[in-house]
Amino acid sequence: MKILISNDDGYQAPGLLALFNALKEVADVEVIAPEHNNSAKSNALTLNAPLYVHRGANGFRYVNGTPADCVHIALSGLLDYRPDLVVSGINNGANMGDDTIYSGTVGAAMEGYLFGIPAIAFSQVHKDWLEIESAARKARDLVMSMAQHQMLGATPWLLNVNIPNLPYDQIGPTKLCRLGKRHAAEPVIQQTSPRGETMYWIGAAGPAKDDAEGTDFHATTLGHMSITPLKIDLTDHLSLDAWSQTAAIFAAPRAASPA
Repeated sequence: MKILISNDDGYQAPGLLALFNALKEVADVEVIAPEHNNSAKSNALTLNAPLYVHRGANGFRYVNGTPADCVHIALSGLLDYRPDLVVSGINNGANMGDDTIYSGTVGAAMEGYLFGIPAIAFSQVHKDWLEIESAARKARDLVMSMAQHQMLGATPWLLNVNIPNLPYDQIGPTKLCRLGKRHAAEPVIQQTSPRGETMYWIGAAGPAKDDAEGTDFHATTLGHMSITPLKIDLTDHLSLDAWSQTAAIFAAPRAASPA
């Protein structure tokens, strides 16, 4: 089994190292990660500047770009083989509900999925890397289960996984969940720069709005590892029929305006 690992916290992040150490025991593992923290970069690709690949003192290769850049470069020319699995993480904090739209961790995994490779994004629910080794063991358990059930074949899939910051034997059974939803983000933080200019900092993520049973928020609050299958198609299929009537109005010939 060959696994490509990336993340959005940077190639020196404790979560990346823990995931590498756990997976190298069961697979041939390659790490290609961002040089610096790239949280909330989503699926962004760098198109207006050159990208460079270097090898760090820890042996990991790093890129002066986004998480998606790292996976894209790896799969489109840097690697001389096709991985069986792309894994991203372990992120320093949750990626649940609306977070998945912004997440660089999910973006890296999604890039692998777009190349037709099964992919998993791993995150810890809380920051500061507490119980990161336990989270890495849980990640390895899931990867091994996928391999044993022959789920790393030609058909790609994309999973978003969130792991509570608990000791390994205290993490509850894995729950298959839908994404929850957050309230709107906190207001921007406004400051004045030393040059007298107004600066704005994006505010913190909003609290959970939909954390009902069956959501990732609900499962992780109860100590379970949550798994949510994701898809790329953003089409609102349920409203296509309703919008077809509006589209017909747009397409109808306009009556000539009176002179």
